[in-house]
Amino acid sequence: MTSPDWSNLLDLYQATVCRGVLEYLEQQMGRKTRRGVYGAAVVLWLMMLQRLQGRTTLASAVQLRVHGAAGTLAADCRRVRQGRISSRTGGYCRARQKLPALLCQQVSQEMVERLRALLVPAGEAVTFVLDGSSLELEHNRALVTKYPPGRNHHGAGHWPMLRIVVAHDVETGLAQQPCWGPMYGTGAVSEQRLAEAVMDSLPTGSRVIGDRNFGVFSVAWAAQQRGLAVIVRLTDVRAKKIAGAISVAGSYDVVWKTSRWDRTHHAHLPERACVAGRLVAAQVGRGKSKQWLYLFTTSPLSAAQVVALYGQRWNIETDLRSLKRTVHLHHLQAHSQEMLEKELRMAISAYNLVRAVMCMAARRNGLDPRQLSFTHVLNVVDYAWPKLVQGSHSQQDQEFLNVLDRATQGRLPQRSKHRSFPRTQWRRGGMVQFRKAVK
Repeated sequence: MTSPDWSNLLDLYQATVCRGVLEYLEQQMGRKTRRGVYGAAVVLWLMMLQRLQGRTTLASAVQLRVHGAAGTLAADCRRVRQGRISSRTGGYCRARQKLPALLCQQVSQEMVERLRALLVPAGEAVTFVLDGSSLELEHNRALVTKYPPGRNHHGAGHWPMLRIVVAHDVETGLAQQPCWGPMYGTGAVSEQRLAEAVMDSLPTGSRVIGDRNFGVFSVAWAAQQRGLAVIVRLTDVRAKKIAGAISVAGSYDVVWKTSRWDRTHHAHLPERACVAGRLVAAQVGRGKSKQWLYLFTTSPLSAAQVVALYGQRWNIETDLRSLKRTVHLHHLQAHSQEMLEKELRMAISAYNLVRAVMCMAARRNGLDPRQLSFTHVLNVVDYAWPKLVQGSHSQQDQEFLNVLDRATQGRLPQRSKHRSFPRTQWRRGGMVQFRKAVK
């Protein structure tokens, strides 16, 4: 079911980032961007199309612009009216560099908030899943200094490494603004510290789910201070330290108190800081593989609902795979820290646009958005793109409805049995001599 405000992908972008929004954000920053062939709205749109189309080169984006991919986003200028847009990449490259990083941040945040308002019923509590990952960056002096490569017994690595923490909506898959920092070196930041920064942008009253890496006191305390409910998994040792020996499944009222170790590593914690909640103990698995699951929660949901909700944590793993492989974030080709931020935020915005299409397609056909394949929907949008930007408005609307119908054909299989073959992971690359840093 589509909204009356927009009925194709470009309309969806224009509904979330209209010209008035850009002008307001520019006034807030106290500066204006250029209004020519590559205005702010056009550049932002092309940066997202580079991720959606799978071709991240500047030349491909310029060709999209030449063939009318920007539609009505461009400002009224003589070269646009006369159709004399150059195929050279210089103008687009300079426009990308002059685009303020703060504008990209505000636009990306505006997009996710408006998309959530369109896709999530008003007043409904949103549940987010936290997780972290690492990204490779281009090797240059500035990025190596800011994001040092890793080291092992063979020496220093070649690629600068960035640690990132994301928060995704469990139901729709929409990605909140991520936070990142160095993964190695003296300035390395932990995933728990980045998670606290991510929670600053979450709506008050939301729920946050995290695995054992986030099942620490500092994360629970940070969520409580921000008005967020948590469902985090605890290690066996930490669970028994909080609630004592547990031999029967159930829900236990506990008060999680800070320790001296917590205050040593987190100076902002008060001496008598504590978080009141419940410890849910459950046995999961089958037969000999059955094991104890310990969850700390401050949510009023029942124990069964808490366990069921935590079972959806795995969605963040496939979401990260979609971001890193399908949207091509595993290796960012930016050569400066500012361009890195722009590329990363626009890639997240492109990912959210595809997620919005998935939600629209699923609701149009009475399905769960998580039943659809992200890669399949992205391919459907990619190959239908020429028809989505050409023809009359009614033809574009009809083609977009066809896209929604074709998107629902990419349903993920519901496996009721285990795989008949072992799941293995192959190492990328061949038997080659790895490059080492020169001392």
